[in-house]
Amino acid sequence: MTTIVVAMGEKNEIGSDNQLLWHLPKDLKHFKDLTSGHPIIMGRKTYESIGKALPNRTNIVVSRKKNWFQEGILIVGSIKEAVKFAKKIDENIFIIGGGNIYEQTMEIADKLEVTLVKANLEADTYFPKINPKFWKMTSEICHEKDDKNQYDFCFQTFEKVDVQ
Repeated sequence: MTTIVVAMGEKNEIGSDNQLLWHLPKDLKHFKDLTSGHPIIMGRKTYESIGKALPNRTNIVVSRKKNWFQEGILIVGSIKEAVKFAKKIDENIFIIGGGNIYEQTMEIADKLEVTLVKANLEADTYFPKINPKFWKMTSEICHEKDDKNQYDFCFQTFEKVDVQ
């Protein structure tokens, strides 16, 4: 099962200047619960924005940059290679960004785990449009903003629709 995990605003915005647009501790815990113990695939810029390998996960970074090396991660040159390595480790793999990686993996994903943040913020990176012809929402759990989470948000699960 290949799952894309993303937090996005109401206009599909996901980031600006290689940073997330919000700080939502409940979303970070949700992300950790989903991905712990499984391989995660990300682009180099996403890895650099996190700043380190995420613990209790095999971190696979897709990069075209030559002679780039970081301790504790597996660096590959393509999505295809990343998925091949990840599936050798675990059947459940998670794609965690960024925008370019999401665009390249929408067709191979089986599931989307979306945190829809009730906000419209300035961004330079966006998540691809979720086409209802190919994706069906199967669950939604919403949370109101509180003293730790600055926006209302919903955890949404989408599953790929069989299109004949």
